[in-house]
Formats: sequence, structure tokens, C-alpha cells
Amino acid sequence: MGFTHFDENGKAVMVDVTDKADTVRQACASGKITVSREVFRAICEGSVSKGDVLGVAATAGIMGAKRTSELIPMCHILPITKCRVGFDLDEEESAVYCTCTVKVTGKTGVEMEALTGVSVALLTIYDMCKAMDKSMEIGEIYLVKKTGGKSGEVHNDLHPRSARTEGAE
Repeated sequence: MGFTHFDENGKAVMVDVTDKADTVRQACASGKITVSREVFRAICEGSVSKGDVLGVAATAGIMGAKRTSELIPMCHILPITKCRVGFDLDEEESAVYCTCTVKVTGKTGVEMEALTGVSVALLTIYDMCKAMDKSMEIGEIYLVKKTGGKSGEVHNDLHPRSARTEGAE
């Protein structure tokens, strides 16, 4: 499959989805932020001075998913019907894993929305904890799974945590 966001002259364009059928589409993305032991403990105890880190980050992730078309130039505006952001705390790694699941009935998928939701949620954790630790690392952001549309169901079997986040909704 070639690139679809270029016209015959090589200029970037938004893909025309006019003739595509509406289908139920869902995508789940994941990512993580590694923090110091002190920050990890503060997140778990709810003692970060800016407030409920994971609650605010979940809200920010949903807002990010809803505003993806304002951030990624060739994304379509989508009427998202579901968005859920969740967290998995890994004490051994001193890491917070985030998953974002987005659903829509439409002509194009929600992979970018799920990836944006994860990214914004993790950036929010960084923002809320940066007074305690500026060396936090955000990474491993990837699409776990997508369903619907012409390409059907796609799983990322290459990533070790994919099976763990598979059922995230």
C-alpha cells in the first residue's frame, strides 16, 4: 500500500473518504512514562502538590483525543463515540503505563486519536510532576490494536505489553 496523503504532484492532501462506508472503528494505543521513585510514590499516594495526577491526565487524554484533528494537519474531524484512558502502575520499573481506547462509527479510523490521547495524558503527568523531577522519560507510544474499516483488525504483536493492554477499554 502506498502513501495516501499525497496528490499526483506529491503535495500533501487530506484523503477523500466521501465514498467510504461508515463502519464501527476502534483503536487502542499505549505508552509509558518512567519517573523517579519519589514521584512514583507521590502519584500512588495522591500527594503531588498539583492534585490528582492520574485523574487530570485521564481527562487531558480524552481532550487530546477529541482535538486530534486540530493538531495533526491531515486528520479528519471525527464524532468520537467513546474514549477511555486508563493507567497501570509498575512499581518495579517506577513507570506509569497509559492506554487510550477510542471508538467511532465513521468513514475513517481513530488510530491517531488513540495515539494522541496517550501522548497528551503522559505529557500531563510530566507537567504535574515536573517540580519534583525533570528527568522523567516518556516513550514506547504505539498502536496496540485497531478494528474496523477496509484493513479490518490489526494487532501489534511485536510489543511485549500488547497482550496486557489488549482488553483495555
